[in-house]
Amino acid sequence: MIEAVIFDFGGVFTSSPFEAFAKYERDRGLPTDIIRNINATNHQNNAWALFERAELDLDGFDKAFAAEAKALGHDIPGRDIIPILAGAFRPEMIEALKRIKTKFKTGCITNNVPANRVGETDEGRKFYATEVMALFDHVIESSKVGIRKPDPRIYQMMCETLKVDPKTCVYLDDLGINLKPARAMGMHTIKVESGSQAVAALEHATGMNLS
Repeated sequence: MIEAVIFDFGGVFTSSPFEAFAKYERDRGLPTDIIRNINATNHQNNAWALFERAELDLDGFDKAFAAEAKALGHDIPGRDIIPILAGAFRPEMIEALKRIKTKFKTGCITNNVPANRVGETDEGRKFYATEVMALFDHVIESSKVGIRKPDPRIYQMMCETLKVDPKTCVYLDDLGINLKPARAMGMHTIKVESGSQAVAALEHATGMNLS
């Protein structure tokens, strides 16, 4: 029996940032997936991980990310990466959330960076998307709690706050590495590849019409 549906944010309610990374790489003649490779190296304690745990400010991230890129032979300032994270909203996912919350508890677990460290750009405001965040019963942001996915503790925190057993939860994320801990806890997991695919999987899991 399902009691709660828990979502990631970026790559679920917005298009994947990987699409923006790919465009950045193409425009600058960089190797395909170099940004993802940088982020995947020492993924628990690299510049990106430290920034999402609020252990670096923007200047610190800018320098640390650039150093990691330089170690792989490329010049990529960290400041270039933040504005391209936003992505376009998926309205079908927002509609699905609105319908789901009429029947189930809802939560959002997002790895993010402190809002006051990305500047007041339109992209920054879209990235935090407060109007969507307000729809959830509870939101956990890595930059506020100092823990980030895939640390199992952050999933447990959500279950404790919502007062649900992990085995009664559905969890959606666009990254397989973030789905593994949820699945190990007993959650039904959905890897998000597109809005329509995610909605269909949610309909199957919840028995609701979400379209």
